[in-house]
Order: sequence, then structure tokens, then C-alpha cells
Amino acid sequence: MAQVSLQRVVRHCDRLLRTDEFTDYEGAVNGLQVENDGFVSRIVAAVDASLATVRLACEARADLLIVHHGLFWSPSHPWTGKRREMLRLLMENRLAVYSSHLPLDAHPTLGNNACLAAALGFRRTKPFFHDKGRHIGLSVEIRVDRDELRARIERAVGGRVHLIPGGADTCRSIGIVTGGAGGSLKLAASEGVDTFITGEGPHWTYALAEELGLNVFYAGHYATETFGVRALASHLSEKFSLSWSFLDHPTGL
Repeated sequence: MAQVSLQRVVRHCDRLLRTDEFTDYEGAVNGLQVENDGFVSRIVAAVDASLATVRLACEARADLLIVHHGLFWSPSHPWTGKRREMLRLLMENRLAVYSSHLPLDAHPTLGNNACLAAALGFRRTKPFFHDKGRHIGLSVEIRVDRDELRARIERAVGGRVHLIPGGADTCRSIGIVTGGAGGSLKLAASEGVDTFITGEGPHWTYALAEELGLNVFYAGHYATETFGVRALASHLSEKFSLSWSFLDHPTGL
């Protein structure tokens, strides 16, 4: 079985994703979040770091877990109850955790937005959705029927998509920001799109989308963010000759 230095893998990920260049949401902690004994032989990827996915990683006998949503979004103490159980599993199974949030959203080839755009058949995309000092998403100029676009998105994410039909039946300028960008419809509209694809948003965005004349597709926070961790793990597998697998633990949200 191939074995590679953990620090070598981490350095490569940090350079590839330009981790140090990003300002992220408080608590994201991009990069290595948990060390192991220093080596990687099997990689697993998941959208979220949680007790459930840590258990799945241990069952898979992995020593590196790649995630989009890491361990430290909220105060992470005290380490009691389920948190203590997760810590025990991480330590006893020598499982390292690497997390990448906005850097993985924004990557031009491995990112959630780039991979979703490719799955939808979009080419010649442009930077879109300026947030935290940089563009996070992608946009494309393309003429497509709204119902056809919905069918494409459902095929790409493998599930039902919720549509707010606030705009025209024909979509001409489409923006993509995976995850939970539904609360930023005004920002999306201000950048000139008539259709916005994201993961989820609050109830009040229905009326706002109608006011803005914006078609909005909510394709699932989880479902739209499986792409990046899969792509990153596959890339690492090829570069370092390591096996990898995806741990599917859907939230339904």
C-alpha cells in the first residue's frame, strides 16, 4: 500500500487551493484541522466533518478525511458527550482532517462551482458573486428554457430542485454559487444575472426573487457541495497514487 507524508499532501493542497489568500467566514479554519501520526495511505472525502462521517472514515480505514465544512464552525468546547466520542475516534484511528471552504468553492477546476457548471454543460464561464474580497461563484451567458435548466440541475445533483420562478421563462444570464447563498439574492441580481443557482435560502427570498425578477433554483446545500471534495480527493489520489472514496451522508438540506 502506498504511503505519503501528511505534510506533503497538506502543502500541496494549500498551494493548489491558495488557502492563505482567502478571507473566510469565522470558524472555517481552512487547511489541516487535525493531525495524525504523519502519513497518508487512504483518503476519504465528505461534505461535513461530524461524528457520523468520522465513524464512516474509521470504518473505511482511512487516515485522511477531506471535508468542505470542518470541525470548528461554532465554539468547539467543551469536548464532552458526542464531541468527546469524535475526539476519541480521531485519535485512536489516527485520522487527520483537512478542510477547505471558500478556497474549494472558488477553485477554477476543482471547485464546487466549477464542477457544477461543467456538469450543467456550461462553458466560457466568468467570475461572479464578489464576496469576502474576491469572486466566489461563476456566471455564464447562455439561452436555455427555464424548465430545461431545472431538468439539467436535477440530473447534476441527483435529486429534486426547488424553483422560485421570479423571472422570464427563458434564462439568458445564469449565476452559480453553491451552498447557502440564497440570502444574497440582491448581490446576485446586482451583478446582472436573471437566474441564480445555489443550494438553499430562507423563506423570505421567494417574495424578494419576485421583486427582483430573478429565477432562483435551490438545489440543496449538501447536494451542490459534493462536487469539490470529490474532485479534490480524486486529484490527490492521482497525484500521490492513493486510494480514495466518497462518504455520502446527505442532510436533505
